Amino acid sequence: MARLPRLTLIDYPHHVILRGNNRQPIFAVDADRLRMLSLMEEHGRAHGVDIHAYVLMDNHLHLLLTPRRERGVPLMMQAVGRSYVRSFNLQQGRSGTLWEGRYRSTLIQSERYLLNCMVYIDLNPVRAGMVDLPGDYPWSSHTHYTGRQVQRMLTPHPLYWELGNTPFAREAAYGELVRSGISAAQQRELTTATLSGWAMGDAQFLAGLAGQSPRRAQPAKAGRPLSHPSPIKQRL
Repeated sequence: MARLPRLTLIDYPHHVILRGNNRQPIFAVDADRLRMLSLMEEHGRAHGVDIHAYVLMDNHLHLLLTPRRERGVPLMMQAVGRSYVRSFNLQQGRSGTLWEGRYRSTLIQSERYLLNCMVYIDLNPVRAGMVDLPGDYPWSSHTHYTGRQVQRMLTPHPLYWELGNTPFAREAAYGELVRSGISAAQQRELTTATLSGWAMGDAQFLAGLAGQSPRRAQPAKAGRPLSHPSPIKQRL
């Protein structure tokens, strides 16, 4: 069966996961991580994609992106992936693929999922046992949103601005969201939707997507449609 094209639409946030092949490390040294951030900033700007949040793990990465141009996310991810692999292979004296196939992504309803997705991204290093607190991990957007570091590549989503009327209020409110965390069920929902490529949102949101893309936003219902039996003739 042919795989479905990705669901990608301008002005909607997308959660993206890019994994190393066979779960192998995609960063050998900190310079690799800096190179990845530089490429994300360069190609995000070139293809009109807002980068809201990210985390660079040892063998995969998460991004929260909003494209402002048609095909912005695919073009950005293609450019970043190819450029990074060339650089990484040259530095490591290796050849061949680095990624586990193409990146995975899901389109999300902002009001229901965006802030939860940011928290999910921030807590990845904690869940992996790499740090005790998200602020202790240097390779994520968490420090930007809690006021500890300015990261120029990031574009805060409007929902972040609504957390408070001052920078301090927003940073404190966001920090509290991260401390509160999200449930295991919410984590699974975000992971499953992203890996499967189906949109995340309520029924009204999903119905609204139907007229904007020929690609389905949610799985088709299982099973065949019921067939109608031919009418039985009455015995006279």
